[in-house]
Amino acid sequence: MHPDDPIAARPSPALPLWPLPLLAGLLPAIAGLVAWQLSTRLELIPACNPFIDGCVSISRAARHGLPNHLFRAIVLPAAVLQGLTWWLASHWLREQALLSAVRARVLAAVGAAAAIFLVLYGTFLGTEGELYRWFRRFGIWFYFGLTAIALVVVVGLIARAARRGSATLSRRFGRSLLALAWLLLALGLAAVFSPLALGDDLAHDRFTNALEWWGALLITLFFAALARAWLRTGFALRLAVTR
Repeated sequence: MHPDDPIAARPSPALPLWPLPLLAGLLPAIAGLVAWQLSTRLELIPACNPFIDGCVSISRAARHGLPNHLFRAIVLPAAVLQGLTWWLASHWLREQALLSAVRARVLAAVGAAAAIFLVLYGTFLGTEGELYRWFRRFGIWFYFGLTAIALVVVVGLIARAARRGSATLSRRFGRSLLALAWLLLALGLAAVFSPLALGDDLAHDRFTNALEWWGALLITLFFAALARAWLRTGFALRLAVTR
């Protein structure tokens, strides 16, 4: 193509990608809050604040009736968006020279696995039977665990770039993300060791229920922070114009 050709001189269109992680993080949060509010109004669950009282888990808040249908309708597409976000995050980190090709593929695989387990959880939420209960339980456990692993990896790399004096990612932003990761790890450790400190089954259930809501909130905040990082670095999908 001749350089004087007007098509060749036209800059390639770019589609900003930062709304993707924002939606991927906000949709599950919206699904959980909507299910909780509807289930409370329909008297399917007790009226309380699950973040403080731990009265219900996310699963119980979205287990029956209309709240269940709305929750699944929102969470299942969100799982696809989260899987796509992790895949794009691996490319973004390579673009920022923070991750090798092999490790980028591993990160994308971990994120894809987390998304699959979220799909598994959402698909069988509200169904009856021991096998389906097993799918739900392991779906949500593996989703939180694999998401936490991918999150910690990405946060560590972003914080490293910020410490090195990145032109677009400030040190304050890196420290904030590290604090977010430490909080999530603290919640995970609290969930693991809570049976040793809480002998009463009811107290343990309430504690782990509250941890589940707070963990979901921290994951939402991480996706929002990732959206901000993509916005600051200008991460976009660029389309080649050819003829």
